[in-house]
This record gives sequence, C-alpha cells and structure tokens, in this order.
Amino acid sequence: MSEVRVIPVSVDDEGQRMDRWIKRHAPDLPYVLVQKLLRKGQIRVDGKRAKTDTKLSAGQEVRLPPYSGERLYEKKKITPEEANFIRSLVIYDDGEVIALNKPEGWAVQGGTNTNHHIDGLLEALANKEGTKPRLVHRLDKDTSGVLLLARSAKVARELGFAFKGRDVKKTYWALVSPVPEIYDGTIKAPLIKAGGLNKERMRIDNEEGKHAVTEYKVVDVAGSEIAFVAFWPRTGRTHQLRVHAEYMGSPILGDNKYNQRDIEHEHEKIDLDGMHLARRLHLHAQRIVLQHPTQPHKTLDIQAPLPPELAKSWKKLGFDANMKDDPFENMKT
Repeated sequence: MSEVRVIPVSVDDEGQRMDRWIKRHAPDLPYVLVQKLLRKGQIRVDGKRAKTDTKLSAGQEVRLPPYSGERLYEKKKITPEEANFIRSLVIYDDGEVIALNKPEGWAVQGGTNTNHHIDGLLEALANKEGTKPRLVHRLDKDTSGVLLLARSAKVARELGFAFKGRDVKKTYWALVSPVPEIYDGTIKAPLIKAGGLNKERMRIDNEEGKHAVTEYKVVDVAGSEIAFVAFWPRTGRTHQLRVHAEYMGSPILGDNKYNQRDIEHEHEKIDLDGMHLARRLHLHAQRIVLQHPTQPHKTLDIQAPLPPELAKSWKKLGFDANMKDDPFENMKT
C-alpha cells in the first residue's frame, strides 16, 4: 500500500479545479476512486474536506490517502531522441505561449491504444523552473499544423476563454475533390456523435446536433477534379471540417473516415498513388490569429508551413504551398 501523499499547490496551479489538479499530479488514481474519496472527505486541502470543483490556491497542501490498487500510470522517461523531436516542432515561443507544427499521425493526448502522443513529450519543453507547458486546444491525429501550448495555468485559462468566446481566427488548408460548385460560402450543419459502431465518427443532425459553422473559400483549382480550399471553422466541433467538406459534396482528399465518394462513386475515385499525392488526410491547420493572453496590444499571428509531404502534393497540382494571403482578410472574427 502506498503512503499518504501531501502535495503543495504551486503558483502555476493557482485557480485549478481539484479534479483536474489530481488528474495532473496523481494520474495513478482512477477517476471513479477520486470521486469516491472526495465524497467521503478523504481528500483534504489544508485539513478541510475538498469537493470536485474546489478551486486551489498557491501554498495550500493537498492530502491524498494511501492507494492500494495497481498503479495505472507509470511515468515514462523521455528519450533524448523524443526530446529533440518535440523541440524540433516548435515554431513560436515567447516564454508564455508556445506553438508547435504538429505532424500528421500524432495524437495530441493519450487514450486507448495510444502510447505515443504530444502531451507525453511536453516535459522536454519545461522552462527553467521545471514547469511543463499545457495543452490549450486539440487537433485530430490525422491533421497537421498549429497547436498552441501555454507555459502557465493563468495563460492556459486566458487562451481557453479566447477559444470559447470565438475570438480566435483559425485557417485550415485542404485539398478537396471534386471542385465545389460554389467557390465561397458558409456551411451551417449541426453535428452529433454517430453512435453505434461508429463511436469515433460524427454526423449531421439538424434536430439534435450541436451548432457548427464553417466559412470556406476556393483558393485555386486543378481542372474540375481537385481544389485548394481554405476553411475557417467558426465553431470547434470534433471532425467539423471533414464532415462539412463531405456535406458540401467535396470531401477532403485522403479522408478514409468521411470520404463517401470512394464508396458511392468508385469510378470517380482520385488515385492518390497515380497522381503522386501523399497518402494522408490533406488537411493542415495553417494559421491562427488571436490577442496575446497577457499583452492586450499584441496580436499573435502564427503560421505553420505545410509539411514536406503536403507541400509536394500542393506543388504537384500547381498550387502555391507558400501562400501568404489571408483568404478571410475582410471577414470579422
């Protein structure tokens, strides 16, 4: 049986909810057990009973009772190669906000059968005080591009407010097929989890789905088969751009989850190998613009270059892989 743990609350954890703090500092405690211990008053803050939503303050001490169960989480030591890898992804760092150019194929967080993920390598980006940066938002495993991190809980909260308040302008680049009939517009289609055997899929449901809005503009075309499209998701639903592109009738190239044209219109299927295009989802979080969380007069405008395999696809089709123009320049956030 493990011993009683008394852990001081650091300045970086100021204002953190108890349940989230425990998940971060005692990941070996199962969620169900944590809720049980809180209900029974066995988790204490400065000697007083704590609740799930108790807000912590720097200098307080959290007492966690002994846990006799099997440890569910063993802290994995980051190898030098992994440390170099995560550092190579950094495209912006001002000491408070970090931006990575996340590669395709990397999950942002761990989960069932997911051992390698960005969150598991963030200790390699710790500052001089040893504080590990925190995730601010998410990207699909199959999507590359700008991923923001915060170096403190305060900055993470402020950035979180910006995302929730829709004060963030996110631009995604994609290749779709066929070319959309209308070259620019707004897609409004509520989304809900598909359920059943398709737990990881989303679907459109006009009655029970959550509000989802996407702006789009066709930047360039290659005949009638493929278009370079810029997307701006006004909302942040799971797989929103992928579902909305399919709904528009122009699914994203390489999307094995939502590209129904491959099934329903086999004779129209784009041969990625024959065209020498990357065999991956052609979706990239290219740019993010928002107000700096601690400097009111500073605007963060971070752009992530296309990864080599996507840049090759863009150039193969005659598209500008280094375009600097903002397709949504005249649209308000």
